[in-house]
Amino acid sequence: MDITQQYALDLYRSAQQGVPAPPAPGQHDWRVAAEVREYRRLQAATADRPATGGPLTRLLHALRHTRRRGHRTTTLHTGTGTGARSVGAGC
Repeated sequence: MDITQQYALDLYRSAQQGVPAPPAPGQHDWRVAAEVREYRRLQAATADRPATGGPLTRLLHALRHTRRRGHRTTTLHTGTGTGARSVGAGC
């Protein structure tokens, strides 16, 4: 059973029992992620460790910075001669 089928079953059960419907799947994902991040920062602070981000945080920061500056992928030329074609965002 996938998540959509489980949600449909939960909606049906809640309607039959007269209780409020459960929240849709994925509705609170960003809030949960933020709470986990804050929890980790609190744990680092109480353990006298710097509350810096890990490798994933640094990667996401770099991607956001790159996207803000408007960088595009480079053009990749495959082959040579008259049958050459360009691949990439710079086409």
